[in-house]
Amino acid sequence: MHALNFGGTSRHRLPAIATAVLLGSFIALLAPGAPAASATPVGASLAAATVACTSTAHPVVAAALTRDIQAARRGRSSTVAVWVDDPGAGITCSLSGSAHFDSASIVKVTILGAVLRKALDQDRYLTGNEVTLLRAMITKSDNNAASTLWARLGHSYLQHFLNLAGMRQTVLGPGGYWGLTQVTAHDEMLLLRLLLKSNTVLSNNSRAYALGLMAQVISSQRWGVPAGAPRTVTVHVKNGWLPRATHGWRINSIGGFTWSKGWYSIVVLSMDNPTMSYGITTVETVARVIHRDLNPTVKSVVPPSTPSPSWGTPDELIPALPATP
Repeated sequence: MHALNFGGTSRHRLPAIATAVLLGSFIALLAPGAPAASATPVGASLAAATVACTSTAHPVVAAALTRDIQAARRGRSSTVAVWVDDPGAGITCSLSGSAHFDSASIVKVTILGAVLRKALDQDRYLTGNEVTLLRAMITKSDNNAASTLWARLGHSYLQHFLNLAGMRQTVLGPGGYWGLTQVTAHDEMLLLRLLLKSNTVLSNNSRAYALGLMAQVISSQRWGVPAGAPRTVTVHVKNGWLPRATHGWRINSIGGFTWSKGWYSIVVLSMDNPTMSYGITTVETVARVIHRDLNPTVKSVVPPSTPSPSWGTPDELIPALPATP
């Protein structure tokens, strides 16, 4: 396993407190009779949830983030969960951080982490086949690659990896339905932190390899939390998009933003989106205010995504699947 260079150039950091006034591919594998996984709590309880941002070093910035994330939700039908983790600035934000959402293809990052950990457990390099499958699964969100790796790992080992990662709120999808894994913004933050910060679960080479793949996601799948990021950082992203019979489209985006001296991460999970495009707009509206507040002096940023003809087009027709309201 070879380490990859994932560092970016310097990013303008937060100024002092006084100045302040950050289903991969449509889940084609779903089939008739697929079990419905609940996403709870939903509806009014989540819609009424409030943003909580905290920082001892930058309380004014935290207050701005609280206000601006809340404002970004205004007028949108989307039900949203958010987590922001900026350890360098000592800033954390959460909104419905423990609420469960269908993962769609963001679970592929969990699969990636489990494959890397298993190779470490077995004191070996990744096989050529694993390298091929992991690249396809992350950079192109290939469903067949994800299904193959999910089956090889098995629920037992995947749960072992979740336990190691401290992802106690995550519930694996039943059978082969990896896209129905129930995830929370809190646990996805822990997963990103596992990739972004040195730890005992994944080696530095493993982390660099994973981040390298997430930095090479194809352009048509780089929407979501990268919107508004400084152009001087390296973006590591994975998205998921999945429509179901109830609660509309699930549009999820997780990302890490690295440069030579640090990193931060953003998680935005959403459902109740009438279309894929609507959900992406919701996620990007939230992400842009986060990046702006974390990087107030930055002028050159990643623009909002341009709608793609592929948005909303499933890989194959699937039956309407019930979901627990």
